[in-house]
Amino acid sequence: MKLMIASDIHGSAYYCEKLLKAYDEEKADKMLLLGDILYHGPRNDLPKDYAPKQVIAMLNPRKQDLLCVRGNCDTEVDQMVLEFPILADYCILYLDSRMIFATHGHVFNEKNLPQLHKGDILLHGHTHVPVCRETEDYIYLNPGSVSIPKEDSWHGYMLLENGTFTWKDLDGTIQKEFRPE
Repeated sequence: MKLMIASDIHGSAYYCEKLLKAYDEEKADKMLLLGDILYHGPRNDLPKDYAPKQVIAMLNPRKQDLLCVRGNCDTEVDQMVLEFPILADYCILYLDSRMIFATHGHVFNEKNLPQLHKGDILLHGHTHVPVCRETEDYIYLNPGSVSIPKEDSWHGYMLLENGTFTWKDLDGTIQKEFRPE
């Protein structure tokens, strides 16, 4: 299975469209959105082509392809217009015997870890910065942001296929690869 992982669309129709085009070109089986889908939040400038209604119209037809967790900018009002669940604080996936704890990052993060076993993966967005860090006890991965990247990072997403995580920009250029051992 090929899983696309993305975070922090923040209502940008422009970048949502680019993400969905990349999804189609990658021929991914599912997309995991790590929150902050429609609203830009009070700390961020408006992203390019901020149009939450257009983002809704783009994502709802793909509801069968989407897994989502709630970001700090996602609310019950957003859930009323989106036809797929977005309000779970986390999602548990497995890569062989390794647990992947997928969350947005505002509740569970490196300063407030969920219960992880040695070698498990903490996967979250929220910071808008791509990260791949192995610690003694766990692995922390962050796909960065689709629409509002920070710290000179790229607009992008991550893929998980055959046990390898690949970070790409929205043009499909590989930025980083990681395969847990």
